[in-house]
This record gives sequence, structure tokens and C-alpha cells, in this order.
Amino acid sequence: MHIFPKIHNVLLLSLNIALVPMALASPVLASACPESALSQLRTHRAGAGESLDAVAAQYGLQPSTLVMANPSLPTQGALPPGQAVAVPPFNGTVVQVSHNQTWQSLAERHETRADLLFEVNGCPEKLPKQVFIPGGNSRIAAVVPVSLSYPLPAPAPVVLSYGWQPHPQRDELIFNSGIALATSSETGVIAAADGTVAFVGDYNGAAMVIINHRDGVQTRYGNLANSDVEVGSVVTQGDTLGTVAGDPRSSFVYFEVRTNSEEGWVARDPGQYLSELDLQQ
Repeated sequence: MHIFPKIHNVLLLSLNIALVPMALASPVLASACPESALSQLRTHRAGAGESLDAVAAQYGLQPSTLVMANPSLPTQGALPPGQAVAVPPFNGTVVQVSHNQTWQSLAERHETRADLLFEVNGCPEKLPKQVFIPGGNSRIAAVVPVSLSYPLPAPAPVVLSYGWQPHPQRDELIFNSGIALATSSETGVIAAADGTVAFVGDYNGAAMVIINHRDGVQTRYGNLANSDVEVGSVVTQGDTLGTVAGDPRSSFVYFEVRTNSEEGWVARDPGQYLSELDLQQ
């Protein structure tokens, strides 16, 4: 099947669907990519007698997060009344990026994951001069063991792999947060586990279904011609969600696995959940 040229938009699809909140509605997926953490900084005006610790508690942050974001402010005692305090959306710190650094080298230095840094910083085409490093990443390091079934009736070739992959048109690597499985159109796409449908709608010219499962696991199914479920429906593992869109003889379904964290839904390697992928390697 010569379908790789047809799926380059899936790279955009995988990058664009990033940190979607647990209470998922439909408008979230309309934006091209999540806002970067730095663009979500809020400004707090200190009240009389207020300290950085008190401001941090008000926003549910660690005091060290505000200290890192406001290095010129006093860490002890009261702030000047009316003092502007930059408040990040969640715990972490801002770091300067040197010319020879990459997402991977930053991740290794700060003991986190390159894909998480990429998405938290808005999926930029180029590494910015400043990036936000989310704190407390140990909370999301472990993969929750959940049994997932294959999303198609039978194992299919993987034509787009999870992780950092060559861009189909530019000489660079981009992160792909899911996999594309080659199959013919009108093939039924199957729910990988019991769960509740969180999103059904158009995305990138085709239908998409997102299901929330137990233990904070989520699966996403893209490039569907139609959907047989609606938001709020309870599905059982093996239920048909819709059929694959595209050419009758050569198309694909796009599949993601994510786990919930304080930083949002974090993409996971589907190979850790689907035993059928091990047999194809």
C-alpha cells in the first residue's frame, strides 16, 4: 500500500491534539495546537501583606514555581502592595535554551520526556529561546497497566510510528503522538477498552472519537468516515465506533493512547498497550 503521502496530515493531527482537559467537550479540538505554558502566564497583583507563599497557595502552586517565575521579587516577607506577580498555569520553571540544545537534550537534563516538553510549549516548529519545564514529572512517569484490545478487526501494518519521526516534507524530526495503521476504507474501528465517549466530531477533514477509560487512560481514533457513537455513550471493549475513511483499497486509522496528569493528557507509546505491535517488530 502506497499510503504514506496521504497521511502526512496525521503528523499535524497528532501534534495538534495535545493537552485536552479531563472534562472534554468539543470546542477544544478546534484550535491548531494547545497554548504554550508561557503564553498562559497570568498576572496577580499583590494585596497588602501578601507574600509569594500566600500567592502560590491561592493558585495551588508550589512557592518555588513563583520564585522561578519572579526571580527579582522577595521570597520572604510581604510583597509591595500592587506588585505584579507572574503566575504559571502549573508547577515548573522557565529555562533559557542554548543554540546546541534539542528537545531530547532538555528532557534528559531535566529528567522528563521530550514529547511532554514539546506539547507543554505549544508544539512549536522550532525550539524557542525559552521553554517551560513542568515540575513534578515523576507523577506521570509510570504507565498505568490497562488491558487494551487492537482497534481493528485484525493486525495491520504500521505506516506511521509513535515518537520522533522524519517530517515527510522537511529535513527535520517532529513528534508523532500516535500510530497510523494501514487498512482499507469502510473497515470497522473498534473500542480498545470499556469507557465513556468524551468527544465525537470532525478533525482534519475526517471524524474522530475519543474515549476515556478507567485509571486515567484515554484512547483516540482518527480518520474515520463516520461515527456510531455520541458524546456520553458508554462503550464496551470491542464495540464498533465507526468506519475508516479514505480510498477503498488503501487508507489508515490513526490511534493514540494517553494518560491523565496534572499537566494534561500525556501521549504514550501504543506499543506498551497493544501486544499485536510487538509481533510486528
